[in-house]
Amino acid sequence: MRTTLTVDDDVAAILQRLRKSREMSLKELINEALRRGLGEMTSPIKPRRGVRTRPVSLGGLRIPSIDNITEVLAVAEGENFK
Repeated sequence: MRTTLTVDDDVAAILQRLRKSREMSLKELINEALRRGLGEMTSPIKPRRGVRTRPVSLGGLRIPSIDNITEVLAVAEGENFK
């Protein structure tokens, strides 16, 4: 099949670099890249493993409640928070 393909500049640079290092024609390189990419895109999606986070004790609160902002600022910044 013959078609016109427009690639972004960054992709073109990668293709040129690979073409020179592998000594392949641009046609061969693009066909190989498409085969690999399409194979990956059509393969079943692997399930992701869950991440577990261990709980860590951070100690008790220094203030009884955060409802009183004046008390919170007094504890956080000292009595000179004005």
